[in-house]
Amino acid sequence: MAWSTRQLAELGGVTVKAVRHYHRIGLLDEPERMSNGYKQYKPGHLVRLLQIKRMSDLGVPLAQIGAMGRADEDPDEAIRMLDAELAGTIARLQRIRAELAVTLRHRAPIDTPPPFGPVADKLGERGRALAAVFSRVFDGDALDDLRLLVSGRDDFEDAFETIAEDADDAAIDELAAQMAVAIRAHHDRFPWMSDPAGAAPGGRRFAEDVIVPAFAELFNKAQLKAMARAFEILQAS
Repeated sequence: MAWSTRQLAELGGVTVKAVRHYHRIGLLDEPERMSNGYKQYKPGHLVRLLQIKRMSDLGVPLAQIGAMGRADEDPDEAIRMLDAELAGTIARLQRIRAELAVTLRHRAPIDTPPPFGPVADKLGERGRALAAVFSRVFDGDALDDLRLLVSGRDDFEDAFETIAEDADDAAIDELAAQMAVAIRAHHDRFPWMSDPAGAAPGGRRFAEDVIVPAFAELFNKAQLKAMARAFEILQAS
């Protein structure tokens, strides 16, 4: 008994393209060819194809199927590997569902990081950008604290949002003084903010590599100067 590629695919419930792909990645052995060049698949090829399809239907990635080898070489280990893979997939899907529930409940844009879902309506375009950056840098507890800050509003925020890029030093210094008072209060409330690197799992260098360019892009020169001077005031005091 011998079959062509198309016949094998039909018997195995897959496409011809899939059969050829399995050959390319080494999951399915190449068969012998007849004198006219056509492939001759044997029952062993069908068995292997059905095994591949079975594991693929169970959610095993093709790369992992190759690493597992033949199903009969160590069936217990193969099952344990599959179970671990599925457990990871289930956990990931449960997390995604929980995040989507928060997004739906607060009618937040889908790109809003989950910790900021409850305050999505207060963020604005720049706020959402900062939320995305912070979610890459800080741990969950820090993000929860940042959400609490966003839920309120500081006295300096209107002046900060409207200050012109070419504002003079007097205007920048006045704004910086207001900001320093608010930032000091934030540090008293959330001590980690006085040294944010402690809440950054990737460390200080990684945090700076992500945050500094983002701030340079999102804020104008006067706003950046005001922030810098506000921190200088804090350090001096």
